[in-house]
Amino acid sequence: MNEPAIDLTTVSVVVFDTDGVVTDTARGHAAAWKHVFDAFLRGRSAPFDIRDDYLRHVDGRPRLDGIRTFLASRGLELPEGSPDDEPGAPTVHGLGRAKDRLFVDQVDKYGVAAFPPTVALLHELRHRGARTAAVSASMHGRKLVTSAAVTHLFDAHVDGDDAALLNLPGLPDPALFLEAAHRLAVPPPRAAVVGAALPGVEAARKAGFGLVVAVGRPELGDERAGERGEELREHGADVVVADLGELTVRGRVLPWGT
Repeated sequence: MNEPAIDLTTVSVVVFDTDGVVTDTARGHAAAWKHVFDAFLRGRSAPFDIRDDYLRHVDGRPRLDGIRTFLASRGLELPEGSPDDEPGAPTVHGLGRAKDRLFVDQVDKYGVAAFPPTVALLHELRHRGARTAAVSASMHGRKLVTSAAVTHLFDAHVDGDDAALLNLPGLPDPALFLEAAHRLAVPPPRAAVVGAALPGVEAARKAGFGLVVAVGRPELGDERAGERGEELREHGADVVVADLGELTVRGRVLPWGT
């Protein structure tokens, strides 16, 4: 079996999804969603499953899309409401604001950690001449990267604020990844994407990126690693690893003009 690798003779840019790939924040997101959804679901449906429901319906999607997708999976629907709704109000925006407040409070109180294997991979890529970008559907993407003290390891950042400013659709549409490639002036076939969420993997494949690497979700306690890996491959992953420490880097990017 070939060793999983990024070959810098075929790609010169690597785009990283932030949550669960760069920053250890998937557990925080999932816990915040469970708190909010369980309060709403009481008397309506079974509790939110922090693995299956989060991974299938919420992970990687813009906040409001995640709410709509999850509720639809339970045959439920809420009025949209408005961005001014009280956190926890029975509207899409109300649930979204409650989740956002919980998650931001966690980040402010406890900070954010970057995964050591990802940091090591970023250093290796940059040492070999590759440029890198961090992408997140979250409005707090830059805040997370800054809190994890890895801002200096990225040449470009695209997050939910950019999506709102540029009117970009969220995952599984590939617009966020394509914007990152555009900012680094490379076509998708010359760039790799490293993601963990099914919508992100699907988006990268749809956009024709040269390599799609998927990382499992062991931090969420998912005991079905083999099944999860197959699902990621079905959504378009070329390579699936449980940890980015399994990934090696080959070759190096030649300087412009050589």
